[in-house]
Amino acid sequence: MRLSTRIALAVGILVPLLVIAAGSLVVRWVTADVTHRQDVTLRQRADRLAPDARALLRAVENDRENAVRARETKLFDGALDVGVRVELPGGPVAAGPQPPPDVALPENRRSGPVTVRSGGKAWRVITRPLGATRSGAPATLRVFQPTAETEARTALLRRRVFVVALFAVPISALAGLVVAGTTTRSLRALRRRAAAIEPDDRERPDVHVPSGVAEVDELGRTLADVLGRYDVQTARTRDALDTARAFAATVDHELRGPLTGMRTDLDVLVGYPDLAAHERVEVLADLTAGHERILSLLASLRALAQGDLADAQPFERVDLVELAHEAAHDARIRRPGAEVEVVGSGEVRVDGLRPGLRLVVDNLIGNALVHGRDPHGPTPIRVVVEAVPDGARIRVDDAGPGIPVDRRAAVFERFRRGPDSPGAGLGLTLVAQQVELHRGRVTVADPPEGVGTRVEVVLPLRHPAADAAGDDGIRHDWLTREPGAVATAE
Repeated sequence: MRLSTRIALAVGILVPLLVIAAGSLVVRWVTADVTHRQDVTLRQRADRLAPDARALLRAVENDRENAVRARETKLFDGALDVGVRVELPGGPVAAGPQPPPDVALPENRRSGPVTVRSGGKAWRVITRPLGATRSGAPATLRVFQPTAETEARTALLRRRVFVVALFAVPISALAGLVVAGTTTRSLRALRRRAAAIEPDDRERPDVHVPSGVAEVDELGRTLADVLGRYDVQTARTRDALDTARAFAATVDHELRGPLTGMRTDLDVLVGYPDLAAHERVEVLADLTAGHERILSLLASLRALAQGDLADAQPFERVDLVELAHEAAHDARIRRPGAEVEVVGSGEVRVDGLRPGLRLVVDNLIGNALVHGRDPHGPTPIRVVVEAVPDGARIRVDDAGPGIPVDRRAAVFERFRRGPDSPGAGLGLTLVAQQVELHRGRVTVADPPEGVGTRVEVVLPLRHPAADAAGDDGIRHDWLTREPGAVATAE
């Protein structure tokens, strides 16, 4: 059943019930008010007739016939439209509208008006004691007033209430249907807009359009919020699928060369069992280098894919000074003789992913150790961690040949590596990806001494929250974008 129909039925039933209930209450109030006014009049009439009734009683006891007739006339003239009954020792004296003599009446005492009924009729009666007679029997004055007029008015009022309730049924149902239709119009419009939504329609109109109905607007805002979160999750799922496809395609493309080379070396070892010892050593060295390149490529691609799928939810406070010391210590272990100096004291904390920030420092140091080699001696690497206004800065300086200005942006491109580079060409790409994920910037510059290369990373102390639609403003296509696209976060 439609909501508008339910509202119309509810209104059509409730309004007549309210009319009947309110009418019944009004009838009771009107009846009580009319009865009260009638009783006030009855009391006043009884108080006014009581002296004439006592005069009649004295005339009867003194046996003065002329006086009795005169007192009766005066008593009855004063009664007007009410009934009067004076109960005397010789019998009652009565006139006007009143119940038959055999109807039980109130006791002979001063009391308020009561109702007596007989033969389908009713009277309000009030009793006034006149005192004891000489014989000791009580004398009583009773004043009656018919209630027919009051009951007729009450019955008429009840009929009118019933007629109003009867007419209220169709009228209220129709009015309820109109009001419900008007009220639910905005709800139906919201349903139509929601039904027209296509999963992949990025240009769809807003599902929430203010209607002026608070409940419908709240529902519209909630639905828009849910759809926004759904869009975010759909986009994340789409990005994850794209990343998985790109990962598979890139692995297939990039591993084909090393695997072909390894297969060639294996064919040489199998096809030439009498190969000279020095030549066999060269072939085995090529196999080892190819194996290491494949492992490095897979690790770098996995890190790149994880960076594309990461978000700011698991961010924590990370001390960059402590992180730099750990990375420098591990670099010295991997490359004995390497000179890696860390300059930084105290704590420099930022919001970030600890594994991602560690990857930044490791790759910057590793890149400096590989490409900043000094042919005349050890490779001195200087890592500086310091706080700057509203952020933190990491500088890695080497004493190598440096990078020409026109090639500095290209070093962050995917698979960009020199002819003698042993890596996969993803080290600085991973740095740029993580820096962008942390809302920072990375640049390549000349060190103050003018020799070597300086890579500088600046990170905000606090990571800004994503907006209400879940858009963090960060690119997640580092693995899927075409190679050659500049990837700096400058």
